[in-house]
Amino acid sequence: MTDGLVLSIDGMGGDNAPDIVVEGVNIAAQRSPGVRFLLHGDAVRLNALLERYAAAKAASVVEHADKAIGMEIKAAQAMRQGKGSSLWNAVEAVKDGRANAIVSAGNTGAFMAISMFRLRTMEGVHRPALTTRWPNAKGGYTVLLDVGANVEANAEQLVEFAIMGEAFARAVNGTARPSVALLNVGAEEQKGHEEIRAAAQLIRDTGVDLNFNGFVEGDDIAKGTVDVVVTDGFTGNIALKTGEGTARLVGQFLREALTGGLMAKLGALIAYPALKKLSKRMDPGTFNGALFLGLNGLVVKSHGSANGAGFAAAIGVAEKMARSSYREEIAHNLVRLASAHAETAKVGDAG
Repeated sequence: MTDGLVLSIDGMGGDNAPDIVVEGVNIAAQRSPGVRFLLHGDAVRLNALLERYAAAKAASVVEHADKAIGMEIKAAQAMRQGKGSSLWNAVEAVKDGRANAIVSAGNTGAFMAISMFRLRTMEGVHRPALTTRWPNAKGGYTVLLDVGANVEANAEQLVEFAIMGEAFARAVNGTARPSVALLNVGAEEQKGHEEIRAAAQLIRDTGVDLNFNGFVEGDDIAKGTVDVVVTDGFTGNIALKTGEGTARLVGQFLREALTGGLMAKLGALIAYPALKKLSKRMDPGTFNGALFLGLNGLVVKSHGSANGAGFAAAIGVAEKMARSSYREEIAHNLVRLASAHAETAKVGDAG
């Protein structure tokens, strides 16, 4: 039985494709039996893998693609040569209305470029933002954007990111009224560069429907001080990569400490259930799935190095977003933002 939801999957994207892609689809198909999948890529390889995974085979249709875009390919080259590739065809399925969302673990730059070219941005959105989640001390996840799509962002674009991130948090984290803040070098009103202060003022002046909490600092991301942290892609990407690197370092230190001798190994054995829970909590695969927000279509990016479970997590993000009303919520606040700008322009012309 199908519930009408179809997800378009780049079967050849990622470091370990297509094996982990099909494994991830199988996990997702077991979790959500009503979802259907369009798998794009080498039909011979994909169909052979599907023979090993009953749930994925029952839920999937394979659409052959002659080409795959490698992880080393530049975005401009992908735009020139990518037509007919598994990634291009996966995006095209959403553009044509045959699928509700796209998931790929492939080349980020190529994925972004092709998605923007084929899907375009939503009305009122100047630039899309790459959005992800980070585990926090409160047991949930903090939404962070932009984490790499835009190196710079002006005040209006930061407000657009805030609007989109708030809708994402509601859809994926299930938070009814997400709190939103701008990432800054301090919480005081006078701190930060001109764009960040102007964005805060714009949120207050335009009356957009946000639970706005002003400024937060870098450590507030992991604390879970607010549900959504907004910044430009340069700062956001550094924050994300620093966090991921720190998580791996802590994991390494922990393994070294617990395998250093007989007593350490005994202690590790006793603490195994708690350590297993900690490891799962810190594993980026468990909260895998970044979204290019602001496009006329749902575009979910998985870690390129994800395993099957990690890819299934990215599919889960796509499913939640596809079942949500986030586009309508974003559109509502973007109209308010545009109206406020129009009023400001009238006042300026009159003066």
